[in-house]
Amino acid sequence: MRRKSEGMMVAAALLWSTGGVLIKLIPWNAMVIGGARSLLAAGVLLIYIRLSGAKIRFNRYSVSSGICMAGLLFSFVVANKLTTAANAIVIQYTSPAFILIFSALFFRQKFRRADVAAVVFTIFGISLFFFDRLTPGHLLGNCVAVLSGILCALDYIICGRADTDSRLSGILFSHVAAAAAGLAFVPAFPPVMTPAAVWSVLALGIFQIGVSYIFYALALRGCPPLACSLIGAVEPLLNPVWVFLYNGESPGKFALLGGAVVLVSVTGWCVWRDRFVAAHSGAA
Repeated sequence: MRRKSEGMMVAAALLWSTGGVLIKLIPWNAMVIGGARSLLAAGVLLIYIRLSGAKIRFNRYSVSSGICMAGLLFSFVVANKLTTAANAIVIQYTSPAFILIFSALFFRQKFRRADVAAVVFTIFGISLFFFDRLTPGHLLGNCVAVLSGILCALDYIICGRADTDSRLSGILFSHVAAAAAGLAFVPAFPPVMTPAAVWSVLALGIFQIGVSYIFYALALRGCPPLACSLIGAVEPLLNPVWVFLYNGESPGKFALLGGAVVLVSVTGWCVWRDRFVAAHSGAA
């Protein structure tokens, strides 16, 4: 179950990684983009819930998760519009650190040194990966990206404590709320319907946050919040790959070094965790 859940989390991160490039291809207002993609994603989620036999739950987990995720969806789009895609992703992936802080403060959860080390090295590796692209400006966009990281951490924690139906319900609620809020801006900022924009929005809604969040909800059945957040570091690693395929921009030496740091950190942490669990299970 654990390895299957981790595989689903990798698949979710793979789909999430296409967001930065696709958003940049759409010449629309950020709120309109968020509303359009969430409307499509809500349809995908609703179809899955009906076909899978899952139940729509209204409880503290689904509602609070829905609020956090709706804020996360919009803050990520806004951050991508106000600052560089690299800035937005790097800053958002401070979420593992916020998971440690919030879990310790609110749930008195204790983490081992290996957990803390994995978080520190992962964030350090991601920062290296984009070192030559980070800019000192775009203050507002960077602040929004920090908010995105906080909301991301809260959502991991809440979803990690919920059952699968509540997680799926929370994701559905977030997309419905985001769609309603975002599409309200259409009269003020009418979108230009170019083929590239339409195809990009379809890809964003159906796959980037539709199918991906189904994988995310299922992954949390057997993958703890911190583990999901660390595995999610695949997203900022793959984001430049799509940029390279789109316009031929190749990573520099800092990107290669950062990628190596993240891969070694996450892989090493997973190996250590498996051995730790196996040793303690045997002792029990």
